[in-house]
Amino acid sequence: MTIRNRIALQFSLIVASILIIFSVLIYFVSATYRREEFYDRLKNKARTTVRFLIEVKEVDRELLKIIDHNTLTALFEEKVLVFDAQNRLIYSSVDDQVIHYRIALLNDVRNQKDVETYSGQNELIGLLYRQNDHDFVVLASAYDQFGRSKLANLRLTLGWGLLVGIGITIGLGIFFAGQSLQPISQINQQVSTITARNLQQRLDEGNRQDEIARLAMNFNDVLERLHQAFEQQRSFVSHASHELRTPLAALKSEIQLGLRRPLTVTEHEAVLQNLMSDTDRLIDLTNSLLFLARTLETSNQMPFLPVRIDDIVFMAKDELMDAKPNYRIDIDYKNIPDSETETVVKGNEELLKQVLLNLFDNACKYSDDHTAQVKISTDTKQCQIIIRDQGIGMADADRQRVFEPFYRAQNALGYDGFGIGLSISAKLIELHQGTLTVDSTLGEGSTFTISLPHV
Repeated sequence: MTIRNRIALQFSLIVASILIIFSVLIYFVSATYRREEFYDRLKNKARTTVRFLIEVKEVDRELLKIIDHNTLTALFEEKVLVFDAQNRLIYSSVDDQVIHYRIALLNDVRNQKDVETYSGQNELIGLLYRQNDHDFVVLASAYDQFGRSKLANLRLTLGWGLLVGIGITIGLGIFFAGQSLQPISQINQQVSTITARNLQQRLDEGNRQDEIARLAMNFNDVLERLHQAFEQQRSFVSHASHELRTPLAALKSEIQLGLRRPLTVTEHEAVLQNLMSDTDRLIDLTNSLLFLARTLETSNQMPFLPVRIDDIVFMAKDELMDAKPNYRIDIDYKNIPDSETETVVKGNEELLKQVLLNLFDNACKYSDDHTAQVKISTDTKQCQIIIRDQGIGMADADRQRVFEPFYRAQNALGYDGFGIGLSISAKLIELHQGTLTVDSTLGEGSTFTISLPHV
């Protein structure tokens, strides 16, 4: 069932239930009012009859019958019976009909003094009338032809009104549900035209205020992220292919050169040295690609525990200094932490150490003195690691793209590297709910700042 039909059905059921309840309530109130009014008329008739019979001596039974038959207020199938204390019938308003009554009813009237009940389709009332220490029981019954006719007309009117109202409700429900869901239908049509080749297409966001407009806005945000992911994937494939092709082409050239003519031992050694260099570059690139893929695949599965970020800084320094003794890393505190927890963050020690190794290595590599200045700063919410170098720096255009995979600034092409480390570092810091920013001036150096929330 479509949403439009479901909404129309639910709306119709709700309105139909309200109409049914309202109609039943009206009918019930009207029927109750008719019954009570008719019982009052029967009581008045019973009291009038018994008073004429008992209190007015000029009126005998025959005259009272004539009065009952010719009164303008006579009721349909009206019957009035009067009984004395011994349950003897002393008056009957009709002689040509058999009147059925129960002795138990007379006793109930004497006990309750006022009884309202039914005799077949007729309403029946019983009254206890006392006169000069004598008790009389009066039974009066009649058929409310006029009242029941009005009830029948009301029932018919309510029934037809209910059917027409439900029909109109269903029609309006379908119409308004279709009108309300029309923007969603338009969104569906627009979404159906979006493919991997035109991810730059966006949905109409309408007034940007209602729920459907917000849905379109959120979907556009998803499309934007998908578009960026596809572009990054294309860029990754393009740069990876280029980086792999370069050492492979160099390897092939060296091999072709070695096969072109007989070489001396010295020339063989030179060719082998070049092959070794290109092979090392190819291995480094492959390892970098594998590390990038493994990091992105398994980073969400690694345990995150409270760790001291300053301890990880010193561990990264020691590991890099062991591998490259000519590097220099100066570490200092920008401010003394007020408590031990200000340098404790929730993260993975190996991942954070890899980020610091990349940033330390870059700072030393691009500086003439191979020196990196590291400052540890804390406040009430965050812990920051600031890595500053006096290296080649970068232009604003390069700074905005430096965290893209395989992107390298123009002035960094003469240095070893593949442009993968910073992109990995940015993703790892983002995984730790932190930020990695860069501030750089061309020819003067760069400053990378890691901000992580501490526990």
